[in-house]
Amino acid sequence: MDYRKCASEILAALGGKENLASAAHCATRLRLVIADNGKVQKKTLENVEGVKGVFEAAGQLQIIIGTGTVNKVYAEFISLAGVEAASKEDVKKAAASQAPLYKRAIKTLGDIFVPIIPAIVATGLLNGLLGGLERAFPSIADSYFYGLLNIFSNAALVFLPILIAVSAAKIFGGNTYLGAVIGMIMIHPNLINAWSAGSGTETETLWSWFGLWNIQNTGYQGHVIPVIIAVLLLCTIEKKLHKIVPETIDLFVTPLVSVLVSAFLTMTVIGPVFSQLETWVLDGAKWLIAIPFGIGSFIMGGVYAPTVVAGVHHMYNAIELAMIAEDGKNTWMPIATAANVAQGAAALAVAFKTHSKKLRSMAFPASLSAFLGITEPAIFGVNVRYGKPLVAGMAGGACGAMVASMMKVYATANGVTGLFGFLITTDSFFGYLLTMLVSSAVAFALSYILFKDEAEEKNPEAAAAPVYAATIASVPETVCAADTVDFDENCVYAPLKGKVVAMKDVPDETFAAEVLGVGAAIEPEEGMVKAPADGEVSTLFDTNHAIGLTLENGMELLIHIGINTVELDGAGFTGHVAEGDKVKRGQTLITFDKAFIESKGYKTVTPVIITNPDDFSEIKQAADGSIDFLGKLIETKKG
Repeated sequence: MDYRKCASEILAALGGKENLASAAHCATRLRLVIADNGKVQKKTLENVEGVKGVFEAAGQLQIIIGTGTVNKVYAEFISLAGVEAASKEDVKKAAASQAPLYKRAIKTLGDIFVPIIPAIVATGLLNGLLGGLERAFPSIADSYFYGLLNIFSNAALVFLPILIAVSAAKIFGGNTYLGAVIGMIMIHPNLINAWSAGSGTETETLWSWFGLWNIQNTGYQGHVIPVIIAVLLLCTIEKKLHKIVPETIDLFVTPLVSVLVSAFLTMTVIGPVFSQLETWVLDGAKWLIAIPFGIGSFIMGGVYAPTVVAGVHHMYNAIELAMIAEDGKNTWMPIATAANVAQGAAALAVAFKTHSKKLRSMAFPASLSAFLGITEPAIFGVNVRYGKPLVAGMAGGACGAMVASMMKVYATANGVTGLFGFLITTDSFFGYLLTMLVSSAVAFALSYILFKDEAEEKNPEAAAAPVYAATIASVPETVCAADTVDFDENCVYAPLKGKVVAMKDVPDETFAAEVLGVGAAIEPEEGMVKAPADGEVSTLFDTNHAIGLTLENGMELLIHIGINTVELDGAGFTGHVAEGDKVKRGQTLITFDKAFIESKGYKTVTPVIITNPDDFSEIKQAADGSIDFLGKLIETKKG
């Protein structure tokens, strides 16, 4: 293969070096960030000799070339383009900066909320349970035990602005403790609690702009956007001051000026402006909900989730209290329930459909939390991040809210939604049940249809990858040593001990679609890779996360430990051989720290791929379930 010719044709099809923002590579592919994707000739790229596939992922254009070859093409590529070799982290940052503004904003919002979701889930679920118990057994509220648990249950929600501020400061690159100070200022006890102010507690003027605009002394409990904006301002000021303030006084001047300026602007401009926007939203909500035939409720049920994202939903307490004071019928609560359970049902559909254990482990409890009335985990942890589930939840909420309006469902109190709402909707029990069923069914069905797992989204053909006929090979647990195994040159033996995974189920579109070759994968039980047969190390990537072997029987194998683990830059991997080494079956090739790799968010499922499949007339997976070292993994037939 002419590596320079391949690199030259790739560069030309990309639109020239002027259209290249950044370039890196891993064991199998080039990872590029392009300035203008519209200039890329994808069909031409796919037809370049040596290119096995082209796809876009995470803002990167990834060109699949193959192990042992990609590094040589990459060397020629950066030479022709006149750019420096970039790290995988540099490419990821460059790709993120190329994304549209709305995508960057949504990603930032998700990045801020994901770390604090466990705190919200823990206290939110307890808060929902206690609320339901209080409705069912009013006397329990007078017990010491209940009072203590009540403190535990609402701590994260009461101090939510501080949690958000700390997380936002990390994302924006500022001092997290200064971020916490801004959060504390916004809910300072000298301010009137936002929920109390919404209930009619009298406030006083905190600041007056020339007597034309008076700012009230109201806190920002339950708010999201003003806190994030305030911390963004803080971090921007802080980082600029670090650059211009002399080091001798930086420790004193920078924190003082950063907090003083950002806090003053937050309390006198950012917060009040957002509060005014909330007032307009609420006035519009009152007008919409009064529209007959459930049309207004349909609209509000649909837009409720976005108001949660904006952080204005806590102010709906004012609407509910006004309704109860007027005639004792809270018709807003069923709308909120429809929207909440719909978002929960949308997240539940994701949990059922995804192949990602990490996403499933987040989506299931987030869904349960939403059915109990706490939607932040489902919305910010799952639905906003993937987009389509959020839209499905909005549709379900709209349909459920219309049903509630037409069935004249109402509650006799406020503060509880979801399943515990049955305790305060006894006069319209059936209508409330129908509301929940309709909103859940619509949201679940749409989310299940619209949501696609990451691999399926990027490569739909992967979902249709052939399932190879499996012949279960029973391997005794005692068979671990190479010299006790009866080897067959038509088989590939397991280089790791663990659970066998079909290639189509590997959460990477390149492997799942078998672009690099045919094989099977193993979910390892321990961090050790052994030689499956005698042969030679043809390729060992410098990060030790992937190794290529040429076996004595002519098979060419790629063993790739984990998915996207190249991004760890070798951390957690130790190579015990070098390129060109002769190896014997059972010899240790690589060891890796499985717990460390998984703690960094990477999957350790390991594809074992025959990269010269054309030399065989048939290749099929030979084991299901768990398998030991050197158990039969893949069976082949030459031809």
